[in-house]
Amino acid sequence: YSTANPPILMVQGIGGRRRVWWLDGTDAITDVDTIGFISNAKALGMKAGDIIFYLKTDASPLAIQIFSVAAINAAGAADLSAGTAVTATNSD
Repeated sequence: YSTANPPILMVQGIGGRRRVWWLDGTDAITDVDTIGFISNAKALGMKAGDIIFYLKTDASPLAIQIFSVAAINAAGAADLSAGTAVTATNSD
């Protein structure tokens, strides 16, 4: 993860509701769900319960994983859930 390419806030929660974020990169899914992968989560405004869509751009076909922010630690880094893969097949 490079703080130069941070997650993008896609949906701002209204009235304290959860936010939705987008992140793309070439990092392995197992790296993304490592505690502290998003090291500046608190500074970005992430909170526990927020949703993150991760697009692995070097996969073929492209792979999307959906994570939730389980917690923000004292250092301000995110602890993400194990995530759920979104898969698709192209049958044409």
